[in-house]
Amino acid sequence: MRGNTMEELERGPAVTGLRPADREGISGARFLPEGELRFTPENRAAMESRESFEAAAQRGEILEAPCVLCDCQTMELTLELPDGMRGIIPRGEAVYTPDGEEPRDIAVITRVGRPVQFRVTGFRDTPRGRVALCSRREVQREARERWISALTPGDLIPARVTHLEPFGAFCDVGAGTVALLPVDRVSVSRVSHPADRFRVGERIRAAVLSLTEEGRIYLTHRELLGTWEENAAPFSAGQTVRGIVRSAEDYGVFVELAPNLAGLAEASAEALPGHRCSVYIKSILPERMKIKLVLIEVGEPAGVSPGRYAENMLARKHIDRWLYSPEGCGKVVETVFSP
Repeated sequence: MRGNTMEELERGPAVTGLRPADREGISGARFLPEGELRFTPENRAAMESRESFEAAAQRGEILEAPCVLCDCQTMELTLELPDGMRGIIPRGEAVYTPDGEEPRDIAVITRVGRPVQFRVTGFRDTPRGRVALCSRREVQREARERWISALTPGDLIPARVTHLEPFGAFCDVGAGTVALLPVDRVSVSRVSHPADRFRVGERIRAAVLSLTEEGRIYLTHRELLGTWEENAAPFSAGQTVRGIVRSAEDYGVFVELAPNLAGLAEASAEALPGHRCSVYIKSILPERMKIKLVLIEVGEPAGVSPGRYAENMLARKHIDRWLYSPEGCGKVVETVFSP
């Protein structure tokens, strides 16, 4: 950005700080994924007016507002606040890094156009009006200390999909804290890209797969979509049903009947991965965990095909072990969550 830098524009009287007691140890802090705090009753009330905003700031509340600008010279972010007030997040306050290093430019720039969670650390009166000095880093640090650090493998948590890559889906698990859901953990029925299953901005549930000493968080999703028997229950031999071609190999075509269930049809030159199809079910063999199919017709591209969570997973908060395979099956497919 050309012209005056944000630092030059904001020069004025010294910062008026908030009392330390008002910024630390807030028992009511909520570490929701960014984008979900903005429309809560508490955040709406804080954003009604300048007075309500400043009162919420004094109480040390975690707030959320849209980021509308990044000054590419200073890498400061600007937030849209009530009554024309602006919020400023300096570069060093934009992202929490466990090693204390300055955040990368891309990590700051990509906040523009998105909701951002923050705490107000002070106010400054400038020729352009009153400015709130804000910290996203402090909210993320507290989320790490009070939320992420308490997680263990097998915990079931809410997450929000923020970015999709061929190798996996990046998810916000609280206050912009990033976790990776690898593509092979999306569902038992393999997808070529997480975009086959998720949309950016979608709210999902996932299980914590692992947490590394470096602070990385890995998630898994397939355990919430049901076992082989639960997915196979609606189907029976002799039915003709719809499916999605997931891969075409020399020895056959894998067809997804449900996100955690696939069958095998004979090889066909007409099979187009990612396209809907109709198949005839020849047989269902629980002892071998196999479904034999006959490909009848290949149709249009399938688009996003979300999964349905198993009912017994909706209220659970933790699982130690998940067994996908039917009882008596020679092949065991399971997830054991190790602390």
